[in-house]
Amino acid sequence: MAVQTVLGSIAAHELGITACHEHVLWHPPDAMALEDADLGLDSIPAAVAELRYFKSLGGSAVVEMTTAEIGRSPLELSQISRATGVHIIAATGHHKNKFSAASLENQSVGQIAERMIREITIGIGNTGIRAGVIKAATSLHQATEVEKRVIQAAGLAHQKTGAPVSTHTEAGTFALEQAEMLLSAGVTPEKLLIGHLDRNLPREVYFQLAKRGVLLGFDQIGKEQYWQDEQRALMIRDLIAAGHLNQILLSGDRARKSSWKVHNPQSLGLGHLLLDFIPRLKGLGIDDASIHTLLVENPARFLDFEP
Repeated sequence: MAVQTVLGSIAAHELGITACHEHVLWHPPDAMALEDADLGLDSIPAAVAELRYFKSLGGSAVVEMTTAEIGRSPLELSQISRATGVHIIAATGHHKNKFSAASLENQSVGQIAERMIREITIGIGNTGIRAGVIKAATSLHQATEVEKRVIQAAGLAHQKTGAPVSTHTEAGTFALEQAEMLLSAGVTPEKLLIGHLDRNLPREVYFQLAKRGVLLGFDQIGKEQYWQDEQRALMIRDLIAAGHLNQILLSGDRARKSSWKVHNPQSLGLGHLLLDFIPRLKGLGIDDASIHTLLVENPARFLDFEP
């Protein structure tokens, strides 16, 4: 059993404090980039600086959720990891329909799954760099036909390799349905992370998902335009009190230049989780042992598998 990083496999106990849903390098489609110059992260030097900053605060690893259709760059990620000492876990799989439909239009479930399996067991393209997590996604309030194929493929790839599955829900919607689809496709609950829940969903959704045994992605931390961090912290406190400590994973999903400290000194960047949110949890009475579980033990358990 091991965690697959862009520099090779490591023992799960070596992973350390992990941000479970981030982007280090990614490129939006040209039309989106022209409309919003802040969107996307395209600088290796900036990534090195930001990850060194994260490491200086105690951070040790990031799960890099960029897929091929939005500019996944495995060789560059390996350079950044080597330069910073931060473990980077790369993703196989696909983003939502908006980004992936064109490239997947004529591909079957089997073809999509075969590529996922190859990227996990052999490597991405000819790089020899293996993915350590599978990405699947759904759109606002629905799963499109293409997204359903990716979900089925993710289930096949998970069953073949044991690799964990991490998802994108659009603004948190369709979370319960997405989870049921992936569970039905054969994904093991404890290896299924439902993403972007903390875009402010009804309280009962968190508990309904928790009862299914899946992992809960609080990965919008710091994005108070969606939901205040204080509310995120209270929700986590209540989930822990109900016995779901081992199902919670944390991150910030910072995909804009302005969300990184290296580009915007007024931002805490990748440090927000450790400098602001963790003290907030402690202020609510969450003890150090539980914090360690959230930041270290849960990610290690989720990402550990044997292909």
